[in-house]
Amino acid sequence: MGVTTRKICRLVPLVPIIALLYFLVAAVRDGGVFPPPPGELSASLSPGVTDWSKFAYFQYVTTSDCLCNAVMIMETLDRLGTRAEKVVVYPSTMIAGDLETDDSHNARLLRRARNEYHVHLRPTQVQHRAVLDTYYEDSFTKLLVFNQTQYERVLHLDSDATVLRLMDELFLLPPCPVAMPRAYWLYPDDPKLASPLMLVQPSAAEFERNMAETEQAGRSEYDMEVVNALYGDRALVLPHRPYLMLTSELARDPDDHEAYLGTDREAWDPVAALGELKYLHFSEAPLPKPWGNISDEMREKFQPRCHVRDGAESCSERDIWNGIYTDFRHRREVRNTPLAPPCRSFPLC
Repeated sequence: MGVTTRKICRLVPLVPIIALLYFLVAAVRDGGVFPPPPGELSASLSPGVTDWSKFAYFQYVTTSDCLCNAVMIMETLDRLGTRAEKVVVYPSTMIAGDLETDDSHNARLLRRARNEYHVHLRPTQVQHRAVLDTYYEDSFTKLLVFNQTQYERVLHLDSDATVLRLMDELFLLPPCPVAMPRAYWLYPDDPKLASPLMLVQPSAAEFERNMAETEQAGRSEYDMEVVNALYGDRALVLPHRPYLMLTSELARDPDDHEAYLGTDREAWDPVAALGELKYLHFSEAPLPKPWGNISDEMREKFQPRCHVRDGAESCSERDIWNGIYTDFRHRREVRNTPLAPPCRSFPLC
């Protein structure tokens, strides 16, 4: 049986870690109560001289599910008070007629993004390629970020994720064609940069290079392989802490976090890790994405295990993991629907 709104709304005793999780998630979305990590570049250093209209967060859409996720991301960025602009590119075929008069759910979502969350909407043609894993056959559309030449810098974020904090400070980094974090989960066996988060300086030349590299990519090569072929040895490397974590990190054994922590001298603390994190990416194949049908059996199979910490059983990772998935589903189904009574599903998407 899939997760239902009734189960989400069922009142159950919550362990303290769940309360802390919701405090963390709610706090960072509503403006942030935690100071930035030491040494973090603050986007508020020169608010009077920075022209924020030159910068934008970017989302690409290929399906209705992607559209919903993109709207959720943009709503979060808008509520957190980003000073950068926000752009969503979507398939021109998604709307049958005029956006203003179309009464489809997709059209209503697009208008909502524009009118309520101040998003610039750009219809486009999906960049489709026949690849071995069909889930990624339209993911090359994200490379349109290189063609957003009306901006000096654009920050692409994959939409199958949760934004916990603003990343405006990245727009103020020294000039470079591309900045990306390492795909820390692949190190050291397969060192690559991670494409779920990319800071780009758009230009016609770089866009043409990306399209040319895409055309010659093999069927087992995807958007991440394309950008690594072009920028793997010339991109500015962003620290994945605090800018990128996979949800699968929470399911690792307590002593198996060296790749994420970057050292074997630091003890893993899931609450502290979430407390500094800015962008959490849902990636736990073959577990479906959180908007999919996750059965109770699958949840039991994939959720983190409890373990002994300091002589006592700890289920912190499991509780945080379940809280993250519940939070995403709750926001997708209930949040921002003014007429929704408690525990009734009026889907945003």
